[in-house]
Amino acid sequence: MDAKAALSQLACPLIPVVVIDTLDDAVPVAEALLWGGISALEITLRTPVACEAISAMKSALPDAVIGAGTVSSCEAYDAAVRAGADFIVSPGATDQLFDAADEHGIPFLPGAVTGSEVLKAMEYGYSTLKFFPAEAVGGTPALRALSGPFPEISFMPTGGVTPDNLASYLQLTNVCAVGGSWLTPRERIMPQQWQSLSQLAADSVARATRISEGEPG
Repeated sequence: MDAKAALSQLACPLIPVVVIDTLDDAVPVAEALLWGGISALEITLRTPVACEAISAMKSALPDAVIGAGTVSSCEAYDAAVRAGADFIVSPGATDQLFDAADEHGIPFLPGAVTGSEVLKAMEYGYSTLKFFPAEAVGGTPALRALSGPFPEISFMPTGGVTPDNLASYLQLTNVCAVGGSWLTPRERIMPQQWQSLSQLAADSVARATRISEGEPG
């Protein structure tokens, strides 16, 4: 299922890319980000407790929008859905992943950075894609170039997005949301600095709001 409708309903266009190393941190991290005004989280499947973390978050915060990221196989897709993920994000896309997305019927953001990859996603009915690793593959100039032949496609850039270049991404007409790990630095998670993490989220949300209103970021 294309993620366009789901992303359009989010109050905030910032989606933190979250790595959970310790299961006990899962719910406090989610709470801190939500208190800071974040609308949705992407939990990357890069650690052994990632799916358990998604389950814990959804159990404690059933109304929160919790997605699974770095989903690169059908097995990972199935595990994320069983954990209760509200949406799935992949750094790329394969026929098998598209089939899994069709089978499960929850929003899916396949990764695409080239014209051929965009065309393949379009053939499967997708108009909202992940753009990763954003800075390494050309950043805003590349996204701006893709808007010419693909005006109907929206992207969620992730990878190298920082507070310093956030405005340049959010100001693009073909960017619907931005993912970033700067919102969840490990130096704030590991010592369990939840209030500081929440304040970082609040500051980032305020910056995104100013940018969307045409003010300096």
